[in-house]
Amino acid sequence: MDLTIKPEYRQFREEVRAFLEANLTPDLREAGRLATSVFHDVERSMAWQKILHKKGWAAPHWPQAYGGTGWDVVQRAIFAEECLMANAPAGIPMGLHMCGPCIIGCGTQEQKDYYLPRILSGEDFWCQGYSEPGAGSDLASLQCSAESDGDDYIINGTKIWTTYAHYANKIFCLVRTNKNCKPQEGITFLLIDMNTPGITVEPIIGLDMIREQNTVFFDNVRVPKANRIGAENAGWTVAKYLLMFERGGQEYAPALHYALNRVKEIAEQEAGSFGGKLSEDAAFMRRVHEVEIEITALEFTENRIKAALGSGQSPGALASMTKILGTEISQKVTELAIEAVGVYGLPLQVDAIQPGANLPFVGPEYALTAMPRYLNTRATTIYGGSNEVQRGIIAKMVLGL
Repeated sequence: MDLTIKPEYRQFREEVRAFLEANLTPDLREAGRLATSVFHDVERSMAWQKILHKKGWAAPHWPQAYGGTGWDVVQRAIFAEECLMANAPAGIPMGLHMCGPCIIGCGTQEQKDYYLPRILSGEDFWCQGYSEPGAGSDLASLQCSAESDGDDYIINGTKIWTTYAHYANKIFCLVRTNKNCKPQEGITFLLIDMNTPGITVEPIIGLDMIREQNTVFFDNVRVPKANRIGAENAGWTVAKYLLMFERGGQEYAPALHYALNRVKEIAEQEAGSFGGKLSEDAAFMRRVHEVEIEITALEFTENRIKAALGSGQSPGALASMTKILGTEISQKVTELAIEAVGVYGLPLQVDAIQPGANLPFVGPEYALTAMPRYLNTRATTIYGGSNEVQRGIIAKMVLGL
């Protein structure tokens, strides 16, 4: 693995910085700064996506033939790091990072021609219909059914934890088309218009009092078979392909370094338990440095993945490893932040963290997002395949268990 920074990469970083400086407006930066989860303010995220789309940078990880940038893995990492440091709003991942790559890898040419430009431009906003009330980590047990009716399927059932379904106009969905076989062999992958009659969306309010998730009900929803990705009953293979992007498509270390540095800055301003600054509290700072070591180790593992991808190899079990480590370390960082802000983390100030709110708030501004981020990261070890599932994948792929 060659970690040498080449001159052309330094030049590229400067190009990215100049673009961000010229195009990130104060309200876009505010949205990035106030974000409390991987899902940012929808209005500003989509506004930023349109700016990136105009530049040709909306989907750096897509093949150039489908609207990608043609950047290598190092350039993509540089772009992600600079966006993070500039407080750019994160893109909504379900379209650009999940459904789009899945259509590129598994869809027909007609589906690529129709859907991919709409995903890039933001015309289509996607949500994910995988989990059900009785099928979460055991996704193969899903029961939402699709009965064949000529050129259509008739969908009945329920999906849950459907992030941003209340904004989406499209949903990619796993449905059961055969009940008389091994569970994984009777699943089909469908693209569904959320405006189709028979679809109802009900909210799920999180511990942070923010609506991200929803329950989606399907009551005799008619979907054309032309909206199927892959063959009937082959949806499990398509779903596993998509999950590679959901589980292994993230790079955690840059965001974790950034978040931990914010904890250090807070510790410079808050009082410690025995007088003086919190940054002078040996016990607290020892924990900070222990987490910093973990982040650095994760960073080198992610560099190994980038090196493998750059040479055309698959990261294999490392994708599951980084998902486990990235999410568990993120929980540790938010715990440190809560400890650092102390009593200022207690008030629930949901309205004050909305971009553009301009409302008075209790305590210092850096404490505003500490508790919502802490609460939101409780879910990171569950979604995208729980960390217990990821450990099972590693046991099977590496240890042969």
